[in-house]
Amino acid sequence: MAPASLFMLVALSGCATNWVVDSDVRSFSRLAVAPVMADATYRFERLPSQQSNEAAQQSIESMASAALGNVGLRRDDAKPRYSAQIDARVDASRPPFAEPLLYGARQGLGFGARVDYGYRGFYGPAFPEMANSWYVREVSIVLRELASGQVVYETHASNDGPYNRSAAILSVLFEAALQGFPNPPAGERRVDIALPGTNAPARP
Repeated sequence: MAPASLFMLVALSGCATNWVVDSDVRSFSRLAVAPVMADATYRFERLPSQQSNEAAQQSIESMASAALGNVGLRRDDAKPRYSAQIDARVDASRPPFAEPLLYGARQGLGFGARVDYGYRGFYGPAFPEMANSWYVREVSIVLRELASGQVVYETHASNDGPYNRSAAILSVLFEAALQGFPNPPAGERRVDIALPGTNAPARP
């Protein structure tokens, strides 16, 4: 992925800008056709490691639920056809173009579901220019058919860049991860999703 993984798209009709999030997506499907709407129900399946931070996990599930709903899947904890196992990860490191002697080593951000909504790299008030970090974000969704126990859909989306706006970017990553559902293109692909009416944020 190019270092500038978030960029501004200037609208031709005026000076307004859109914030575009680019994602690298890999999907694997065993679903021949789109699930019947009345039967396209799911419940979330949490791993033991995801149960320690309820607030963070609920936040991720809310993001994933919106993306799943956009492709016709409906949450129904009472009568689900599928289980949905989701994950989100945010890592921070020094920018790829930074001077190694001025920046610390890679920093992993992890708690519960490994979601970061407010982290800012801290290197001391005497070096404000060093407060920038490079963020790598990844999300995944695994759908399992409960009747057979078989995984029928697996998808991953990732993005990297300098902007500390995880809530907005993770939501878009879930949407990108489900592009093409239930029959996505084979292999890794690039998915660009614009957030209309939003400006690219300032660097942290």
